[in-house]
Amino acid sequence: MTYLSILIIGVVVAVAFLFWVAKREAEKHGTSTGEELVGICKSAVETTLQKEAHKQKILALLREQAKLSNSEIRTALKASSRSVVRYLDELEKEGKVEQVGKIGHAVTYRLK
Repeated sequence: MTYLSILIIGVVVAVAFLFWVAKREAEKHGTSTGEELVGICKSAVETTLQKEAHKQKILALLREQAKLSNSEIRTALKASSRSVVRYLDELEKEGKVEQVGKIGHAVTYRLK
């Protein structure tokens, strides 16, 4: 099976799941499925936009300073430690930043 086939199947399953969740929520709240689906999609878009904004802010901070720790980034973003780790992991996978150090307080991040 090709990657494209797997991707298409994944998208179909995800959309079906969203419709199923929207239908359950609509039944629970006495609203229409369309209203619930719009709410779910709007929330997903807002979350994605916020994540991308945080990632861009991390890159801007790293342009200003040579390297930063997780706690320095967390303070600047006013985000949880786990969220910052997720953002940094994504930026590493995208090849934009690199981790310096292995574990603990000695770990910092810099632009690649």
